[in-house]
Amino acid sequence: MLRFKSLGSGSTGNATLIEADGQPAFRLLVDCGLGIRQLSMRLAEAGLADSDIDAIFITHEHSDHIGCARQFARRHGVPVWMSRGTYTALDQPDFEGWLRIAQDGTAIDLGGLQLTPFTVPHDAREPLQLTCTDGAVKLGILTDLGHATAHVLDHLQLCDALVLESNHDSEMLAASGYPLFLKKRVGGQFGHLSNEAAGQIAQAVCHAGLKYLVAAHLSQQNNRPALAQGILSQALGCHSDEIVVADAGSGTPWLRL
Repeated sequence: MLRFKSLGSGSTGNATLIEADGQPAFRLLVDCGLGIRQLSMRLAEAGLADSDIDAIFITHEHSDHIGCARQFARRHGVPVWMSRGTYTALDQPDFEGWLRIAQDGTAIDLGGLQLTPFTVPHDAREPLQLTCTDGAVKLGILTDLGHATAHVLDHLQLCDALVLESNHDSEMLAASGYPLFLKKRVGGQFGHLSNEAAGQIAQAVCHAGLKYLVAAHLSQQNNRPALAQGILSQALGCHSDEIVVADAGSGTPWLRL
């Protein structure tokens, strides 16, 4: 069995905690885009200590995803997986032996948990998103991309739960005070998913076994939870209250598969 919890999702920092049952349990942190003290506090709120984290997977080099990963790994002796491009974009810092290189389509066996990274179109050096499975259930994580390719959709088939970026409402973005170059970046093919684009992905991967859809990485300036929930619920044919929203400050409750 798996359970997962967002520790926070948005431009101020992203981190998702995944726990696979076992003796002992295995715990993976996907992205580490918080300060070291803030991360420790949110882990404690989840009922865990820093020492309970067994591995970290970094999706790309942007600060709201890399955060304190290097400091945390060196302090606690935790392996950190990322793409070669991400590592290069970070100027190849010293991880004191804890760096592991991930690549598109190559499974990573972590014992009780298997990860499969896949490339996505985003304005980073070599961004990866991923699916996780304990052999019984499958969790997909898809944030920080401008559009969904066939490759992305192939990897997300038959997920039991999906953490899906629903970054902005297109009309709110267009009317925002963002400078034009930033509007084009966020709304472009290598930027972030609009609610409508997220809805199309949700519809494309929807199946009877999808238990949770979590709307993630919502823009505080250019989106509202109710807007994301409305479009995603329409895509799945469910009530809007069934769409979980990952908050920037508090993330989500623990969700069990």
